[in-house]
Amino acid sequence: MNLAARLEQSRPTHPTPAGPGAPAGAAHQHVVPLPVRDPFAGVKAGVHRGLLESLGPKLYDPHLEQAELDVLVRHTLQAVLDAEQTPLSAADRTRIAQEVTDEILGHGPLEPLLRDGEITEIMVNGPESIFVERSGHIHAVEARFADDVHLRRTIDKIVGRIGRRVDESSPMVDARLADGSRVNAVIAPIALDGSLLTIRKFSPDPFTDQDLIAFGTMTPQVRDFLEACVRGRRNIVISGGTGSGKTTLLNVISGFIPDDERILTIEDAAELQLRQRHVLRMESRPANTEGRGQVSIRDLVRNALRMRPDRIVVGEVRDGAALDMLQAMNTGHDGSITTVHANSPRDSLSRLETMVLMAGVELPVRAIRDQVASAVNLIVQQARLKDGSRRITAITEVEGMESDVITLQDLFVFDFAAGIDDSGRFRGGLVSTGLRPKFAGHLQDLGVDLHPAMFVRGRG
Repeated sequence: MNLAARLEQSRPTHPTPAGPGAPAGAAHQHVVPLPVRDPFAGVKAGVHRGLLESLGPKLYDPHLEQAELDVLVRHTLQAVLDAEQTPLSAADRTRIAQEVTDEILGHGPLEPLLRDGEITEIMVNGPESIFVERSGHIHAVEARFADDVHLRRTIDKIVGRIGRRVDESSPMVDARLADGSRVNAVIAPIALDGSLLTIRKFSPDPFTDQDLIAFGTMTPQVRDFLEACVRGRRNIVISGGTGSGKTTLLNVISGFIPDDERILTIEDAAELQLRQRHVLRMESRPANTEGRGQVSIRDLVRNALRMRPDRIVVGEVRDGAALDMLQAMNTGHDGSITTVHANSPRDSLSRLETMVLMAGVELPVRAIRDQVASAVNLIVQQARLKDGSRRITAITEVEGMESDVITLQDLFVFDFAAGIDDSGRFRGGLVSTGLRPKFAGHLQDLGVDLHPAMFVRGRG
């Protein structure tokens, strides 16, 4: 019988009184949940101490390669375990060795979750509550931190590796792991029930356009259309809500940029993984403890214009940087791509207008809309549907201005009328509205042809 089963049997049960009107003898037994204690917590603590005593400063030697440190820790760990007086089975030895190694070299209880390729997001709601996202659905897991100090130590390890900090004076931080996964941490006094940690995982082998086709995010025809738009230097805005897959789609679409162009990426936390030869990556920086040294996305966009880029790819615009981005798109840096948080193509234009006003420049609304209409050519709307899947729900062309309104034209829309199958998954996909983009002639002038079959009404 395994440990979990033995603990379950050992839990006391207490009678529950019958409710009003229940027949005599209707009282039933229920299990009183008790916290599950790790029976090897003491052993692990001893092994951990022994390992630290044996290696000491070597654990923090900057001249020691990570691979060398891994080997050194594992060899020392086996020696410490051999000296342990507590009788241990082979399975227990393996488990303890792995957990202590994860604590020393990795991120403690999170390490097995980070290794699990099916998990796309990890949500730590305090030391004793961890949830993960699999296939678009959220599930609780049994992993736990010993206490909030243990969780804080893990957060400090993550943010410290990229020169960020988190403390009472700066209790929120964005960071990233070595594989590019995005990390957000919030600690006391902002977090009331223990430190909060959210990790959005990114695969070391990024998704390709073929992966997105297999997932149902896009169709082959839509993939060909987006590639033609990128090669034809159309300015593209990817719009969607939190967790809808905007960054993944941005990474895939950016992969269509020709290999002989100079690409400059600007992000809050570096996540994009472009494979072209000539890629320059820049990351914003928060202010230091004295309130100095901040480098914003807007600063980086301005500086990018002096670096002779062929393309500018901004991970996300969320403030006055929108004005600089629109001006860049309108002054010869066509073919740029960015993302915004919005629930529809029309909403994304409203968001851009609002963010331009955040730049502090007093412009009439008509002038702002003129800027947006002339800069943005295509809006790709991404959404996470109720079945957990992430799909492109609309591809919309920005046609121009009509009076004081920006006119839009849907080229592809998601077919929600197809309904849901027995497993709860949407049957529909992206289908053409039958309309060709007005910029088709411009693409043809650049030698990029749009096959008429892409725009057969009702075809995906």
